[in-house]
Amino acid sequence: MSNKIQAHENIIDLIGNTPLVKLNKSTASFKGEFYAKVEAFNPGHSAKDRIALNIIETAEEKGILKEGDTIVETTSGNTGFSVAMVSAIKGYKCILAVSSKSSPDKIDMLRSMGAEVHVCPAHVAADDPRSYYEVAKRIHQENPGSIYINQYFNELNTEAHFKSTGPEIWEQMAGEITHLVACSGTGGTISGTAQYLKSQNPNIQIIGVDAYGSILKKYHETGEIDPNEIYPYRIEGLGKNLIPTATDFKVIDRFVKVKDGESAHMARAISKSEGIFVGYTSGAALQAVKQLNDEGVFDENSKVVVIFPDHGSRYMSKIYSDEWMSAQGFMEIAKKKEKVLR
Repeated sequence: MSNKIQAHENIIDLIGNTPLVKLNKSTASFKGEFYAKVEAFNPGHSAKDRIALNIIETAEEKGILKEGDTIVETTSGNTGFSVAMVSAIKGYKCILAVSSKSSPDKIDMLRSMGAEVHVCPAHVAADDPRSYYEVAKRIHQENPGSIYINQYFNELNTEAHFKSTGPEIWEQMAGEITHLVACSGTGGTISGTAQYLKSQNPNIQIIGVDAYGSILKKYHETGEIDPNEIYPYRIEGLGKNLIPTATDFKVIDRFVKVKDGESAHMARAISKSEGIFVGYTSGAALQAVKQLNDEGVFDENSKVVVIFPDHGSRYMSKIYSDEWMSAQGFMEIAKKKEKVLR
């Protein structure tokens, strides 16, 4: 037995180095091998811990942040939680502008971490003064000495995944990865990871997951923003009604769109079949894999990594609530969806 205390200095030390877990039952009928990068193993239970730490520590290195300062951010929940967690440890005040689409669980969690939370209407234009983008900008302007993380337009978002997620996946897969499937919201996760993986092997196919109601897929294909593509949808942290500069569209080979109901049921199915309690976007990611498999994209030699961004506990009042699912009209497809994975 070691006579030295084996303890981490604080919870921040646990960010990154999340496990890669082989998917078995949920992909049994698909061609190829499938692995999940389970980001819920971060201490803040999501991939966003990586960007919060990278952005805040870079600001500290540049002398922009000092103890007692204020950090402002726009979030659908996960980034806010990560920023609040890091802020609590490092002694910063945290103010968050949150989309009303975020689950009540997420909003309560943000407040539990000491953040000041402003809930903003989800279904308004990005430049509307009530939108969470504009509210965060206003809060930043009203708090001299604050920094606005602005994850959608911050290259450090992408850099965090280039420095950590990408190298981790490459090493865990022993360089044998053929496809990466990841949801795209701010685009930092998929872009930074893809940049690293493509630097090691440009033949790796990078597939982004988008939502119906979002403009990302069409923008990737045409270079144009189509306002007719924008309408309300329920998946949190996936898709956008603006184009984030954190997204590097050049390293993404294609996008796949997924539906709200099918993604919700897929998340529930993953939890039951794999024992991995996943969030809404994880369901969306595996739903995209199913659609790609149905298209014939994979073969027996495919080795596919799917990023599962966060934990199911953030969606107890949403996708894991039969009442909420029924209210959305999602329960009609429940039996059909659960049969898919049997």
